[in-house]
Amino acid sequence: MCKNTGIYGILPADLTTTALLEKAEAALRGGVRLLQFRDKKSGFKRALKRALLLRELTQKYQATLMVNDSLQLAVDCGADGVHLGRDDVVDIAKIRQQVGDDFIVGITCRADARYAKSALDLGANYVSFGAVFASTSKPDVPVVGLPRIAKACAMFPQAQVCAIGGITLSDLVAVKATGASYAAVISSLFAAETQIIEDTAYNMVQTWRNAPSV
Repeated sequence: MCKNTGIYGILPADLTTTALLEKAEAALRGGVRLLQFRDKKSGFKRALKRALLLRELTQKYQATLMVNDSLQLAVDCGADGVHLGRDDVVDIAKIRQQVGDDFIVGITCRADARYAKSALDLGANYVSFGAVFASTSKPDVPVVGLPRIAKACAMFPQAQVCAIGGITLSDLVAVKATGASYAAVISSLFAAETQIIEDTAYNMVQTWRNAPSV
């Protein structure tokens, strides 16, 4: 998917455009090279304007931009890919035919290995499992724990697995030890002021890079 770090920064959905860009650039300055844009409340036109600004910013840092939930928004803003929840997926194979081989498709699987296998077989680039730990962003999502992430990685050794949910800086070594390709972070990275985000991003990137690989 993304050749850079395993830190997958998911931008909060309720930010103003100014805050969105400031927090995104702080993470990029810190070394994060994979960001996801989420905007569930704006209309399509406003979301597209915001996504285009974020696309310009990520290109400046040669970073990968993913868009949550909306394939149309991802395509229209020139993002590198789309991340879809289970309820958003109609036909993964059809999506793959529409966007081509270079476009990244990520799928939320929670703890469903059978669904993950189906998604990968139909052309998904990566599958996400979680919540690894209790999450403030999605407190209703059941916690699956690190053993479930390790099991998923063992079941799909050729696939890219993204661990998500409640992951903090102190968890990164253990998350990487499961074999996960990516650790998605939201509040542990972005729920802070700009300078703190940059420092936290740097520490997360370095911790992941220096942690032993499976």
